[in-house]
Amino acid sequence: MIRTAEYLFAKKPHWAECFGAADFLPTTRQEMELLGWDSCDVILVTGDAYIDHPSFGMAVMGRSLEAQGFRVGIISQPDWQSTTDFAALGKPNLYFGITAGNMDSMINRYTADLKVRHDDAYTVDGAEGKRPDRAVIVYSQRCRELYKEVPLVIGGIEASLRRIAQYDYWSNKVRRSVLIDSGADILLYGNAERAIIDITHALADGVDIADITDLRGTVVLRDHVPAGFIEVDSSRIDWSSNVEELPNPYVYEEDKKKCADGKKGDTGEVVAVPIRIIPEPLKGKQRLDKDTTYVRLPSFEKVSKDSALYAHASRVLHLESNPHNAKVLVQRHDNKEIWANPPPIPLSTKEMDAVFGLPYQRIPHPSYGNRKIPAYDMIRFSVNIMRGCFGGCTFCSITEHEGRVIQSRSRESVLKEIAEIRDKVPGFTGMITDLGGPTSNMYHLNCESDAIQSSCRKLSCVYPVICKNLVTDHSETTQLYREARKIPGVHKIAIASGLRYDLAVEDPEYVKELVTHHVGGYLKIAPEHSEEKTLNMMMKPGMGTYDKFKRMFDKYSKEAGKKQYLIPYFIAAHPGSEDEDMLNLSLWLKKNKFRVDQVQTFYPSPMSLATAMYHSGRNPLKKITYKSEKIYIPREYEQRVTQKALLRYHDETNWDRLRGVLTNMGRTDLIGTADWQLVPAEEKKKGYHFVKKPKITTTKAADKVQASTVSTAKKAKTAGGKVIARAAANARKKSSGKKSTRKKSIKRS
Repeated sequence: MIRTAEYLFAKKPHWAECFGAADFLPTTRQEMELLGWDSCDVILVTGDAYIDHPSFGMAVMGRSLEAQGFRVGIISQPDWQSTTDFAALGKPNLYFGITAGNMDSMINRYTADLKVRHDDAYTVDGAEGKRPDRAVIVYSQRCRELYKEVPLVIGGIEASLRRIAQYDYWSNKVRRSVLIDSGADILLYGNAERAIIDITHALADGVDIADITDLRGTVVLRDHVPAGFIEVDSSRIDWSSNVEELPNPYVYEEDKKKCADGKKGDTGEVVAVPIRIIPEPLKGKQRLDKDTTYVRLPSFEKVSKDSALYAHASRVLHLESNPHNAKVLVQRHDNKEIWANPPPIPLSTKEMDAVFGLPYQRIPHPSYGNRKIPAYDMIRFSVNIMRGCFGGCTFCSITEHEGRVIQSRSRESVLKEIAEIRDKVPGFTGMITDLGGPTSNMYHLNCESDAIQSSCRKLSCVYPVICKNLVTDHSETTQLYREARKIPGVHKIAIASGLRYDLAVEDPEYVKELVTHHVGGYLKIAPEHSEEKTLNMMMKPGMGTYDKFKRMFDKYSKEAGKKQYLIPYFIAAHPGSEDEDMLNLSLWLKKNKFRVDQVQTFYPSPMSLATAMYHSGRNPLKKITYKSEKIYIPREYEQRVTQKALLRYHDETNWDRLRGVLTNMGRTDLIGTADWQLVPAEEKKKGYHFVKKPKITTTKAADKVQASTVSTAKKAKTAGGKVIARAAANARKKSSGKKSTRKKSIKRS
């Protein structure tokens, strides 16, 4: 059964709606006074600069609550060394809402090689150091220090991806749920409009936040599980083959009423117990009510010490991600239970339109003046047309945050926003820089059957092949493009979001429309790798699909009379990728004349399946056991640098390293300047290329060397610079008895 929810804005607005909408949500007391406010109902604390735009989470949450009649203030990038900035708007009537911002604070600050970044795109002038590491925890501690009794609600991508025990790349250990570490009262995950509106109304009606325990898209902390539930025990792996002969798990069968009401523990307190405990291998033999069943994950203490159990817990979490059939997940942390409610019900098109139609100013807060905020400059002329991703790429956390069900706006809503950009945004010259989202071409694509979607537990709709039940007709997107181009004052619409080319090839009309009208010379796509073994670890399509798309791209570009190029993205050091795989990828790049600069080293972001692979060395795409085959993990720094260098074979700063790598791999045949070789054999010292003097014994040999060297000189431009062929002439002189006046031929890099 497809789960539904009350219309997002169906509730009666709070009494403060009489104040109306603010031009900007206030960030100071003076701004509050100008609005006639004596206090804020909700204060949002964010690690980003305040930009009143629907691409920024704090603006969406704030405007959504404002539409419900609540007075919302924003504390943007506070100084976390004291509580002073956190007191700027006074004490909120209901709660502090805390987010690290649009990016995880750790990923925002550190590269995949754990080096500190020296800029922050979400800060004025790109300045670094405006937010702390693990911002959700730090901000929560400061708010609690300031007002101990005020509830704390945490959310955003940093909290969302740390909702249960998670591997932390930066400390190289498994950390507890951020709900515990932050000391917050409740955690919202995913796109949280429903949850935040419900929580805010409940608190305004006098409900204690400790009693808000069953909202979808939330995680709460319990002393023990509530009575009346059935537990599916998934806390272990490698169950006995005679699991049905284990002691009867229904340990409280003798007194069902007592089980429902609770029983006295050792200390005399009433402790609720599950009605039944079903070992995970037997769950398929039971008819379970999703609303009264939870899945017990291995405890934090276990997953922090046993990486196989960590991989198993990751697999279970991903299998319980469909909002229409997911169960509650429970994970013990010391003497507390993390209770993760099922994912939120996706927004309908009508609700998406309402959220994106709120009165955003679409510009940064006036206090920043004319100073630049890089993230805003990147998106100010772009339009978000959808949410979610059913691709399921293991290295990406979009699915874990936004879900697999695509949520799309109506065509009318998108066209209206384009017109608003034209009329309201300073500096608009007629170009819309993107119509997209997590991808550019999943707009209005979903399962053709509600019944199938409600029961589906697949991790991807497009891997290993496109599901036969998935709608792949891109006509809604094609029509949107056509109507958008007709808007007066709009001269060009580019598509900058990543394209799922495996979906695009299913609709040639869409590809033709895209290539003919919306590619400005270059189109970004992400094959990520060339080798099937690694692609399987990524849950990405094979290169045959890429080749098919490229043929279509070239054909339609030619028909349009345009010279256009694909810009492919690749990942180095992904779990399962061995040096030989990367070498094959670099040879593919060389063969296809690609010199890629957009190279990403795998980044183990919290909660992704590939991160579980990285930490455990096991593949959670399959059932995990202690006998599961281990996969290769390029974990050491040198391995990661080497794999990245193989992708950038054309960069001469990598040549010395690659010569050593190729020698160690027994592939010295790839050292040289032939078209099929990767790096030249010449040594590089202090900015010069030294061409070794050939060893010549006869004039005939000298002729052969000369011909070879001249050929090499012509080809060397593609290998990093010209090579002077004078060495061959010197060799000829030597062979004829004449002394050369130069010992070595050099050319400055």
